[in-house]
Amino acid sequence: MKYSILQSIRIIFISSFIILSGCSTSPATEESSSDPRDPIEVVNRPFWTFTWDYVDKYVAKPASELYTTYTPPSLRTGLYNMALNLNEPSSIINNVLQLKLTDAAKNTGRFVLNSTIGLLGFYDPASDFGWASEQEEFGEVLGSYGIGDGPYLVIPGLGPSSVREEVGDYVDGLYWPLVVIDFWPNLVRLGILGLERRASIRDQEQLLLESTDPYEFIKNAYFQNMNYRLYDGNPPIIIDEDEEAEIDALLEEFEDLD
Repeated sequence: MKYSILQSIRIIFISSFIILSGCSTSPATEESSSDPRDPIEVVNRPFWTFTWDYVDKYVAKPASELYTTYTPPSLRTGLYNMALNLNEPSSIINNVLQLKLTDAAKNTGRFVLNSTIGLLGFYDPASDFGWASEQEEFGEVLGSYGIGDGPYLVIPGLGPSSVREEVGDYVDGLYWPLVVIDFWPNLVRLGILGLERRASIRDQEQLLLESTDPYEFIKNAYFQNMNYRLYDGNPPIIIDEDEEAEIDALLEEFEDLD
């Protein structure tokens, strides 16, 4: 079995999820949903509760703590490097599709150097040349061509996502070498990435616990992160009408002082 089987199962689940949620959504629930990004909140919230209160609390968090505590740092770094190295070919193509040729060249150099001298990516000699890892996903390609995130989704056991991200992940899985990796090795790769991702948010966990609505907190953080990645860390500053009116009023006051 190949990587595409995992993604195919995920796409089938998401399609069924959207169809079933659409059938179960009443006019009353549609009117009560004030966020156009989250039209199926009535289904997403229970999935979030299941993911955060059960899967994360009893599985993901303990597993991440055990992994980061008892895995030797050098081994942990090497395994993480290898998992990320397999994403470099998809990043090459995705950068080319956005005409980011310099970034595509860096990804190419990283993959060649780390896969050979770096022993299949266990070491990262490419960083010594200033070739920092810049992972680019197909979802960002779609966003760069003006395609929106689509409805917000909470994948049970996995967490926040969106239709655009899921489509992007599916396409990324069709690139070499991910498409030829067998099921179990790929599951190990995804497990390593998941454990490291959970460990990376450990310091921000208190913010979530202190928020009045953890569901909204995570949703807003998700879209902010997607926007940050889409614009390579330099998202445009969006000013609403009230803020614009305040700025205009201040400018007028300064002009009157002149």
